[in-house]
Formats: sequence, structure tokens, C-alpha cells
Amino acid sequence: MSERYFTAVVREENTLTPQSISSIVDVDDSQQFDIVNCYKGFLEANPDIPMPIAAIESLIELIKHSKATTLSEFMKSLEEGSDLLKSSTRNPISLSAGTDLFLRFVTRTSHDVTNLDACKEHLMESGKVLVEKAIAVRHKVAELGVQFIKDDAVILIHSYSRVVMQLLQRAAACKKRFKVYVTESRPSSLGLRSAKTLRKSGIPATVILDTAVGYVIGKVDAVFVGAEGVVENGGLINAIGTYQLAIVAKAANKPFYAVLESYKFLRLFPLNQYDLPTHTPELLSFPDLDNRFSNIIGRMKLNDNHGNNVDQDETDEIEDYESNNPTVDYTPPEYITLLCTDLGVLTPSGVSDELIKLHLY
Repeated sequence: MSERYFTAVVREENTLTPQSISSIVDVDDSQQFDIVNCYKGFLEANPDIPMPIAAIESLIELIKHSKATTLSEFMKSLEEGSDLLKSSTRNPISLSAGTDLFLRFVTRTSHDVTNLDACKEHLMESGKVLVEKAIAVRHKVAELGVQFIKDDAVILIHSYSRVVMQLLQRAAACKKRFKVYVTESRPSSLGLRSAKTLRKSGIPATVILDTAVGYVIGKVDAVFVGAEGVVENGGLINAIGTYQLAIVAKAANKPFYAVLESYKFLRLFPLNQYDLPTHTPELLSFPDLDNRFSNIIGRMKLNDNHGNNVDQDETDEIEDYESNNPTVDYTPPEYITLLCTDLGVLTPSGVSDELIKLHLY
């Protein structure tokens, strides 16, 4: 693995220690190691841990519990563990970035170590160092991104991104004055969490409807979004609604910045929305869902300005409707102004160069 990937990063204080890891993963030697539960355990124990890093930590634990006696068995068990993690979630984009990066690291390391036990020990120690440094890269991203926020700026963000939150908080700490519009980001409504976080930090934040983006874009100076993954051509995979936000920003001639950690780079090359390796709802098949939604609109009184509540049956139908919609979308590189990463500020075309360095050198 390229040393450049972890250059100039600092160790984060809240990094999970080996002791805390062992308390999360308590597996009897007589039982088969459950990598999915291990992954979920990391996420529950530390809500701020990125999914790619939780996936890498889970693979490190798999190495610790591996009973493989040959290198081929060992590599196969890691690949199967990676596939199991990916299949355990509806949206494996962010998780896949971590597993693919670590498997590449394992493949390259295994060629340099002849003894399997020594190889396992080396991978576990190197993996822990990798995790410690990878978690801390948000600090560097925030430092680099502050330059794009000017005094008295109006910023528009989408959904909730930890690295975007850290960037905005860092800008506020640098005494920059700015205001933030936050999309509600249905169906998760994570924009409400973003607004709450920003207000606690003393940053003025207003939540807007997803459908109000075109209305407010004229007052906006720049758009900042996070990412679940960045693909080979510099395109972005992020929370549903990011693509249409980018289209509006492009039409209004507003800069659109993606803020992310480089361990979210993915070796994918989607050509359209339907090439993503996620659960793809059958939106184009027009099943009974269309009539059911019409019935909901006819009967529900949610947001009718009269304060009426929605019946439980109607709420269940709404949730069912949402489950049949995508959770992420793909934003092509031509809509992205710059990507702010721990490897530096990149143009979309520069992502492929960095992927080559990560995976080939």
C-alpha cells in the first residue's frame, strides 16, 4: 500500500484500542466468528466511526480468529468475509471502499511474508496502524477545505456528513462568519441532525425542504456535500438527492464541492444511476405502488397546515413507499467543481491518478 495514503495525518484520540476491540468482539473459540455482528458492534460502540474503517477493523478481527493453515485458505476466508459484509447491507458502497482497500493491502503484504503466522501478525499490527491513521484524516480534510469558505458566505449542504460538519466547525473556529442552508434529506431526514449539530456549534443553520433547493440557490455562494464513495472518473456516490442538487448548482453557476476522505475512493465506473452496486428499486415497473401512493395522498393529512396526525396505517404505507425508493444516487464528474480530500484538493479527473497510486504502487 502506498505510504502517501497515510502521509501527514495525526492519531485521533478516540481511536478504538485493542482493549476496546476485545470488549466489542467476545467470541468463544468453539464458535464460528461472525464478521457481520462484529461490524455492527463497531458501529454501535462508536457512532462516529466511518463505515469503511469499521469494515477494516472487522477484517482484522477475522484475521485474529482465522483457523486457516495455508495462504490460499487464508486469502479465501478474507474474500468470503468481505463478500459477506457487502451482502449484509442494502447499500454497501462505503463499506466496500474499506474492504477493497484492505484486501489490496493484504494481497501485497502476503507476497513479502513466507510464514503464515508471521503474515497474520504483521497484518493485524499494520491494520491497527492503518485504522488509527485513517480515522484521523478528517482533520486534514477540514484544514484544506476552510479556504473555500469566505466571510459572510451562505453555504448549502445536503443530508449529514461527519467530514462536512468538521469542516464547517473548523471554519467557525477560524472566526469565519457564514450561514448554512441544510436540506431536510428525505427519507432519512438527516438534515435535521446536521442543523442541530451546527446550531450547537454556534453556526446559523436553516432546514429547507428538498424541493426548495431551486428556490434558495440564488442566495447560496457554495454547495458542500460529503460522499459515500468516489468512483474512478471522479463521480460521486452520495445520499439520494445529491445529483439533483448538483444539477441545480450547475445551472445557477454555483461551485459544488465534495468533501471526503480518500479511503472512500472506489474502483467502480458507473455509466448511469442503475450501474451502482446497491439495491435498485423497480421504479420503472409501475406496480400497485402507484395506486397505493395516490391513496395515501388522498387520505393523509400530514403537513396539511392544520396540525392533524397521520394514522398508523398510513404511516406504515409511507414507510413502505420509501423502502421502494433508492437511498443513494450518482453525480457525474462534470457537475463537481473540486474534491477536497486528505490527499489534497483534486479535480474529478485527478481521482483516477490517485486510485492508480493507491492500488498499483
